Amino acid sequence: MPWFDAGVNLLDKRFDADEVIQRAQEAGVEKLCVITTHPQEWDAAVALYKKYSEQCCFTIGVHPHNAKDVTERDYDRLRELAQHQGCVAIGECGLDFNRNFSPQDVQLAVFEAQLDIAVSLNLPVYLHERDAFSEQVSLLTRYMPRLKGGIAHCFTGTMDQVEAYLSLGLYIGITGWVCDDKRGEDLRDAVKHIPLDRLILETDAPYLFPKTLRPRKRNNEPAYLPHIAQQLGEYLQVETDKLRISSYANTCELFSLN
Repeated sequence: MPWFDAGVNLLDKRFDADEVIQRAQEAGVEKLCVITTHPQEWDAAVALYKKYSEQCCFTIGVHPHNAKDVTERDYDRLRELAQHQGCVAIGECGLDFNRNFSPQDVQLAVFEAQLDIAVSLNLPVYLHERDAFSEQVSLLTRYMPRLKGGIAHCFTGTMDQVEAYLSLGLYIGITGWVCDDKRGEDLRDAVKHIPLDRLILETDAPYLFPKTLRPRKRNNEPAYLPHIAQQLGEYLQVETDKLRISSYANTCELFSLN
């Protein structure tokens, strides 16, 4: 069974998608989920899927940083494109009160609108959260009974936060953050409390290059997912192959892929 990178920002301007996909394939990472974060990316995601339908699936959504840019017409397009073949989740959506690039009330409104769309289309949600955990959990607690599920993307939090997300029925996305000796300490403690049937591996490339990988490269890539899994396996004392198999199965289950 190959690897599945459950989260890559393949539309980022730093990437040549063709080259990134080729290097991923050479590393055994045969499946990628392409994240969208802004309405301007949605058409490009659909086009990329049409070109690489065997390798890619995608999300349709608005990152909280971009909530201020959303128009009513965008909600109509979101609903329409989310029904396109290859779309597996609504997102990246959620709350980010760390920098407040969009006002908090606008973030909340745009997040809830996406939760409503996810419920109506029976799609899972692809979640982002930073410094807004209580507000995020409060909204999710209302919606999760009607949602198909979701993933706490790029989780970097604590054991208590893991347990709260697990109680909501979410999968937990783990990235190269776990390879960071300085910033990843809380996460390395928290991952020990994630059952293997709830853990999903992702890179969030081009962000979060794993600091344990040499030589250091400018951008993270899906091709480095096996290294992240190897490091995580050492922390958990779990064989890398076991992580690969379980994460692949979990990702397919979350995204309703055969």
